[in-house]
Amino acid sequence: MYVVIMGGGRIGRYIAKDLSLAGHEVTVIERVAGRCELLVSETDVLVIEGDAGDVQYLTQAHTDRADVFLATTHEDEDNLVACQLAKIEFGVTRAISRVNTPKNVEIFDALGIEPVSSTRLISELLENEFSVGELIHLTSLKGGRVSLVEIRIPTGSGAPPPRPIEELDLPHEAILVAIFRDDQTIIPKGGVVIEPGDEVVALTTPELEKQLSRALLGQR
Repeated sequence: MYVVIMGGGRIGRYIAKDLSLAGHEVTVIERVAGRCELLVSETDVLVIEGDAGDVQYLTQAHTDRADVFLATTHEDEDNLVACQLAKIEFGVTRAISRVNTPKNVEIFDALGIEPVSSTRLISELLENEFSVGELIHLTSLKGGRVSLVEIRIPTGSGAPPPRPIEELDLPHEAILVAIFRDDQTIIPKGGVVIEPGDEVVALTTPELEKQLSRALLGQR
């Protein structure tokens, strides 16, 4: 995988290191000379000193063959412009951006840029802690075509009865990945019984999420 990263600050530098160590090809575009020098001394990635909001430097980075463009600066406007250029001018199919102001998340999302907001993530984690019986999105894969989701099976009077997986009316395009029960991690197989209180992680498509949820919760 080839990744072009805008920003060589702390976040961009750590991501570049991790991706490079994992065997991926990485180019970082950074405006500040000192950060460029630090990147060169600490990593094996290609570093370009310049503004990723300028087509000239995106061209130097061969952004046209990038699998992913990643913007990591603390300026939402700069991140937005660079991601748009990568998608429109260079045909990058997947652009991911750090979003520093939570209200801007919807703007990035509407423009087809995957937003990452630490504030939003913290809020979602807190909300998810109390969302028993609701489908929780953990992440999206393949540009949103596949979802990794979690469903917490209710307990008490409203809980569905324990049922073996093989008896569930699961969608054909849904795979149960793991079941978390107290301190146990259970690999789902046909004879495994899903019990009240279980946390079930699954892969499915967005169109089949409701059907998957109904099957796991015993709803029609």
